Amino acid sequence: MPGIEKLPIEETLEDSPQTRSLLGVFEEDTAAISSYCAQLYQAMHRVYDAQNELSAATHLTSRLLKEYDKQRFPLGGDDEVMSSTLQQFAKVIDELSSCHAVLSTQLADAMMFPISQFKERDLKEILTLKEVFQISSDDHDIAINRYSRLSKKKDNDKMRAEAVEDVYTSRKKQHQTMMHYFCSLNTLQYKKKMALLEPLLGYMQAQISFFKLGSENLSQQWEDFLATIGTSVQNVRREMEDEVGQMQETIQQLENLCDPLYAPCDPDPVHTPVYRNLTRKQGYLYIRNKTGLVSSSWERQYFFTQGGNLMQQGRAEVAGGLVTDLDNASVMAVDCDDRRFCFQVTSFDGKKVVTLQAQSRKDCEEWISTINNISRRIYLSENAEEVAARVNQSAIEAVTPSPSFQQRHESMRPSSKGSVGRTSISSIGSEPSPALSVLSLDALVAPDTPIQFDIISPVCEENSGHSKTAAQSGRRSNPFGESGDNPAEDNEDSILHQLFIVRFLGSMEVKTAESADVIPETMRQILAARAIHNIFRMTESHLLVTCDCLKLIDPQTQVTRLRFPLGSVLQSSSHQDNKRLFGFILQVASGRPDSRAVCYIFESNDDGEKITDSIGLAKQIALHSTLDRKAAGKRKEQDKAKEKQEEELSKQKQIEKDLEEQSRLIAASSRPGNPTAADGHFVVLSNSQSEDSDTTGEEGKRKGESEA
Repeated sequence: MPGIEKLPIEETLEDSPQTRSLLGVFEEDTAAISSYCAQLYQAMHRVYDAQNELSAATHLTSRLLKEYDKQRFPLGGDDEVMSSTLQQFAKVIDELSSCHAVLSTQLADAMMFPISQFKERDLKEILTLKEVFQISSDDHDIAINRYSRLSKKKDNDKMRAEAVEDVYTSRKKQHQTMMHYFCSLNTLQYKKKMALLEPLLGYMQAQISFFKLGSENLSQQWEDFLATIGTSVQNVRREMEDEVGQMQETIQQLENLCDPLYAPCDPDPVHTPVYRNLTRKQGYLYIRNKTGLVSSSWERQYFFTQGGNLMQQGRAEVAGGLVTDLDNASVMAVDCDDRRFCFQVTSFDGKKVVTLQAQSRKDCEEWISTINNISRRIYLSENAEEVAARVNQSAIEAVTPSPSFQQRHESMRPSSKGSVGRTSISSIGSEPSPALSVLSLDALVAPDTPIQFDIISPVCEENSGHSKTAAQSGRRSNPFGESGDNPAEDNEDSILHQLFIVRFLGSMEVKTAESADVIPETMRQILAARAIHNIFRMTESHLLVTCDCLKLIDPQTQVTRLRFPLGSVLQSSSHQDNKRLFGFILQVASGRPDSRAVCYIFESNDDGEKITDSIGLAKQIALHSTLDRKAAGKRKEQDKAKEKQEEELSKQKQIEKDLEEQSRLIAASSRPGNPTAADGHFVVLSNSQSEDSDTTGEEGKRKGESEA
């Protein structure tokens, strides 16, 4: 006989939609068997009733034939031949009646009893197990929903312990019930063959025995055929007994091994390893669905990865549906107000964001690592897990915190997170541009450059360097490149005011600001370092773009966190694939002869191109304003020079007039009728005249002496 289809008892604990779908097929097969068996039972019962009726009718016929002699017919006479003939018929029919009675008894034992047992015992047992399994499955769903709704804000150990105990009990009950249910369904595949073959075998054997009583010339071929069928039934019975024994052993082993897996949380988080080299994963997760503008609901679905896609499937569904494309997607852990162990998957274009919840921290980290590996397209390799292991190991070795940068963090912000160094893994994002294959990494990013993931407010540096900065420039310095202009003057006369909601991802120093691949390469390194070191928190700010500067403002206190002079912004661009990512390079003054270039990376709610276009527009407006100011200043200088020239001309004319007057006085004093003048009296010029003649003093003196 062909092989028997079986339900996998080993997959009962996982309870995947594929297993449920296969279970549905077996249940449909059971329902079909029940319907067919009921019809066959009715047909065989009609045969049995007919045989009983035939036996009774034959016996009645024989009795009537025997009573023929006792009948008195008015027109009939004593017919010895007819009476003897009928007696012979009565004797034969009486023997046939006995054969039919034996046949009826054999049909009741060999045909009706097996199919009745199968119908009344086996099928009803399946229905009972199905009801018990459905009840245990519903209890498990209620328990797991109650456990998942535990709030992390109101930490109640007693309530959490009760929820964990309910999940443990319901999951264990569901697992055991499902295993026994699967075992009964698998056994049914054998029993249905016997339930169909044994009644037929009994029917045929009864008929053969019936015919053997009347004829010894029955064909030997039927006997051989029925003997073969009987042997097959015995073989199936032995095979069924062996399979039932193996399934019972498997159930016992799984009950012992799966006992720690019934609890939803990790029994020993310290010694439970997290597998970060996976390229495929499946399991139940909760997905958040929006039900209104501000309301949302959580739905438990079965999720699995298929190639570069994330799929979901409900229990009643035959096949899974696409959730999002994981190629070049980004994933990070997020904090939800009402759920724990949540993470967020963002598609490569940033248009679709999916929020999911795992059952434990280990499961959450494994999902994040798996999606990260898929986003890097490692699954396309032949040995995907080995490649993922090498990539993760190289990333861990490359991403090493810089001691000097950690000391700077500890001195400036003791509570801030540790920073990580540079990594060379191209993480979430698009494929590297062709220019990067020619231009080396060290030519773009400074070696041993630490990555800063947190915004350090300049207020932290005020106490340490206040006296020094007050003595030098009258205000504190800003390590992020803040200029010495008054911030109040930045926004009063600015033409452009645009506000964007952004989240700071990180910043690091770069060697060059001329290449267009600097910002994408910095994005890849910062996102890779965040994913490897599980740094998922981001500081949300408001980015104000004006014609003078870029400001990061605290959305709650409206305090300026950072200020970037617009003239120091060398270039800005957005990500090629994920338009929500953008960055800009800032020229920062330092104590060294050459200035440093620092690249800042942000994530926005809007399109990153809008922000970069706004920055470009602000730079253009600032450039035109600078040109206008230079032109106005030049016109003022020309007006001042013209006024000065006119003033010089007026002074020259006044000097000439004074010299003429002096020459007339000298000529008058040299006449004979003026003795007082000849005695040496001099005419003294006024102070204003002497001061006006300083510029042309030498020429005036020579001219005066010549006239005298």
